[in-house]
Amino acid sequence: MPDPRRHVAVVAMYEEGTGRMIGLRTLRRKSLLVTGVAAAAMLATLATTGSAAAKSGAASPRSQGSLADAAAATARFHSVQQAKSAGYGELRDAANIACIDNPAGGMGIHYVNGGLVGDPNEDPNKPELVVYEPMPNGQLQLVALEYVVLKASWEGAGHTDPPSLFGQSFTLIPAGNRYGLPDFYELHVWLWKTNPNGLFEDWNPNVTCAFSTE
Repeated sequence: MPDPRRHVAVVAMYEEGTGRMIGLRTLRRKSLLVTGVAAAAMLATLATTGSAAAKSGAASPRSQGSLADAAAATARFHSVQQAKSAGYGELRDAANIACIDNPAGGMGIHYVNGGLVGDPNEDPNKPELVVYEPMPNGQLQLVALEYVVLKASWEGAGHTDPPSLFGQSFTLIPAGNRYGLPDFYELHVWLWKTNPNGLFEDWNPNVTCAFSTE
């Protein structure tokens, strides 16, 4: 298993005075500033990946590198405005509910990029959805990524096996789901908030919709 501190450096360290993210190759030669909340969350997530991911299928060292790349590519979406500028918009279910939770835990508020959902090519650095938890101060905090592809689109591209990323197979959600969508495959990745049930589990008991303003 790779050193989790290395991944935190990739995704949560910035050049002091400029705010510019520094790549893996330059970390040891630059003056660095670790961002507070985001860095702490990422450290906790990647440091516990071995035990947490084991509950939902352990990821390989190669896939761990991909997780770091995905985090680096999506770190800007800590700003909801940046997510909106990139084409993401709030998703509500068929009952017009935005913040998704149940007794097993929460997911949060999903922002979806419709153009990516229609693309059967799954790119770990371009999640179809980014997921936020509403906070007591009224702000939204990035907690997870979600990868989604419609089953018809996936099979129409010639695939016979379910999609997979980070060594994990997507879960098939059949039609008749709360979103009113046809069959689709999905995979949650809790990169930005530790999920004690596992990095790839759908529900996170550490996430709540108690502060949702919808």
